[in-house]
Amino acid sequence: MQRKYFLIMSTLPDMEHGKEIAKALVEERLAACVNLIPNLTSVYRWEGKVEEANEVLALIKTDDENLDRAISRLRELHPYKVPEILALAIDNGFKPYLEWISGSVSK
Repeated sequence: MQRKYFLIMSTLPDMEHGKEIAKALVEERLAACVNLIPNLTSVYRWEGKVEEANEVLALIKTDDENLDRAISRLRELHPYKVPEILALAIDNGFKPYLEWISGSVSK
């Protein structure tokens, strides 16, 4: 069976939380890589009000064997009550990079 790959997207309140979560996911081999994109402005509805916040976007790369554990761990570490955690299937990509993902998360 061929492995499947995923990009998990999650917004975080600041770079400190982003680095802490990124290091945990990579050290625990749940993610091959986490890119942290600062200075993101989010506008959203929360508890009946329109809110605006500066956030950091985390792009987390993993595979199907680690997806559920990565999401579970991200949820444990995430400071938000209802965090954005979206897993998008990667349908195509540079094969050596995808293989690197698998090698990085394999135990």
